[in-house]
Amino acid sequence: MQYRRLGTTGLQLSALSFGAWVTFGRQVDRSQARDLLALAHDHGVNFFDNAETYNNGMAEQLMGDVIADLRFPRDSYCVSSKVFFGAVEHPLPTQRGLSRKHVIEACHQALQRLRVDYLDLYFCHRPDPDTPIAETVAAMDTLIRQGKVLYWGTSEWPATAIHEAHRIARENRLVAPVVEQPQYNLLHRERVEVEYASLYDAYGMGTTIWSPLASGLLSGKYNDGVPAGSRLAQPGYEWLRESVLGQGDERIGKVRALQPIADELGASLAQLAIAWCLLNRHVSTVMLGASRREQLEQNLGALEVLPRLDAAIAERIRQAVGVA
Repeated sequence: MQYRRLGTTGLQLSALSFGAWVTFGRQVDRSQARDLLALAHDHGVNFFDNAETYNNGMAEQLMGDVIADLRFPRDSYCVSSKVFFGAVEHPLPTQRGLSRKHVIEACHQALQRLRVDYLDLYFCHRPDPDTPIAETVAAMDTLIRQGKVLYWGTSEWPATAIHEAHRIARENRLVAPVVEQPQYNLLHRERVEVEYASLYDAYGMGTTIWSPLASGLLSGKYNDGVPAGSRLAQPGYEWLRESVLGQGDERIGKVRALQPIADELGASLAQLAIAWCLLNRHVSTVMLGASRREQLEQNLGALEVLPRLDAAIAERIRQAVGVA
């Protein structure tokens, strides 16, 4: 395993990490979760990502129970939660958002579900137009000073809002966000590479990127339809299926154009796409999501592909997906 600093902090995360979105509590039961987390930890993965909204808190409950079963030393891993959407089906106004009340109560609930005394990382899952940014920054500062959170960050916030959070923190001597969790992959690059460019040098922000495979599209598994049991076939995720596959055959064509490059490197399409994300020095960790042991084993093999992605190969990949 390789390890990278989270921006300019002293925290080192495994270059590949493991997330629970969609899978835990839906595609993955306790036995499978135990197998996946044990495999990841054995391979040096030290960051496990979660959120209050994933399966309405059940993903955190499952992860916490399994980590306790496996008895990972607490200093051998980092765990996160995210706050905004709430952990119930139809949340009341006080059960969602980024108010001081919900930020603090959601942290306490995540600690109970994950069975830990503190969160290593705590993310504001989306911006909240109904709460002043200053209130959210102050709430996060409180949790950090109480020792319940070590680092806090944002997820899919516009750069302008992150700049504002840093201004508020600086002027009021509060702890500022150190990490953003955005989507980033070969088909979704603008935010990480362009919009956030000013954040890296100005504040030393790190990124824990999600969906390196564009919800499985870049693995090639959807080239000929949606297989039963796959992520896009899950009930309640029709919106995700439309987002991933609703652009006609253009994106599938780009995926197919990558296949000869992967074949030449002796890699799978998934390994190629994951390794490509790690070429970006601002990516602190690439979060993997797997429902099967063999899938996770293959994706962890992306680290073996990374050294083969020289400048010439990187240029061929850019040409294959039609980006500058």
